Amino acid sequence: MKKIFFALALILFAKFNAQGWKTDEQYIQKFATYAVEEMEKYKIPASITLAQGLLETGGGQSRLAQQGNNHFGIKCKEDWNGKTMTHTDDAPNECFRVYDDPRDSYEDHSKFLAYRPYYVNLFKLDMMDYKAWAHGLKKAGYATNPRYAYILIDKIEKNKLYEFDKTNSREVLYAVLKMYPDLKNDRIFMARLDQSGSSGNPVTVKVPYEQTSYAKQQKNVEKIVSKAETLQSILIKSHPNGGKKFVIVPEDIDLAAISKKFQITETTLMKWNELDGTQLKRNDILFLEHKSSTGNVATYKAQVGESMHDIAQKFGIKLKKLYSKNRMDYGQQPTSGQLIYLQSKKPKK
Repeated sequence: MKKIFFALALILFAKFNAQGWKTDEQYIQKFATYAVEEMEKYKIPASITLAQGLLETGGGQSRLAQQGNNHFGIKCKEDWNGKTMTHTDDAPNECFRVYDDPRDSYEDHSKFLAYRPYYVNLFKLDMMDYKAWAHGLKKAGYATNPRYAYILIDKIEKNKLYEFDKTNSREVLYAVLKMYPDLKNDRIFMARLDQSGSSGNPVTVKVPYEQTSYAKQQKNVEKIVSKAETLQSILIKSHPNGGKKFVIVPEDIDLAAISKKFQITETTLMKWNELDGTQLKRNDILFLEHKSSTGNVATYKAQVGESMHDIAQKFGIKLKKLYSKNRMDYGQQPTSGQLIYLQSKKPKK
């Protein structure tokens, strides 16, 4: 009986959504993914795209959005060969573009800005400066309303849309969940997140929803959000030894999560970092490219408990080269205070 009820609920939910979203929050939860995907492809701030979508559609309620999947009020123009509909805007019965899916509308909006000379100066702006983009759109003639820029800025700040400028398409659903934590009780959203294949190796709930306790659901969501926050906090650094790219692991995490975040295979990361397992520990150093064959300093005194691998990671030097320079057998570990050679070979006795 519960399964039948759940199936009916899904049908009603889909029908309700087809009629449009009643609030700005629901619009954001639905379309933030599209805005972030477009940001990655065309370098247009997701906050700007979402704010424009919210404004143009009235939170998804406009006739153009509901009947034509047109979320940005883009008119036919001479270069449009797709479906059309008439709608009264600045003048009666104007021609507007119709899309098969809202995603197509989002991409067409990106192309509209990216491929027209009026907007070329927008792409010289800092992508994190949503205020400059808002004023730039108004200056370029995107809208006639003299307060257009301020309206966009108000939408962005009221809804914290600037948070989406800091994320990516692999982690955007986590950003939505963090912004709207009540979604952890939303079956459909959690299923969407679970099936998204997003970065961070999300926890999959295998048992049917009806048989999962609320406490367990909450625990799973907390794990998902925590892992997403951990991944978002990882920043690429340049190592003093040749500027090699590396990261410092902020918390215990599986290598798979790092692999997905930076789009580097686990096998490659293991090879570059001479790893014999996939479990990373807090404060581990992980290189995102080949390490150097020599150090940037001549020698180093080993600290208590340090392994040769620890030293190799600390100085960005290949482990085999480090063993060779110090005339040590592979697998042998240094003693506290031992002088480790990083550039030239240890002198023979």
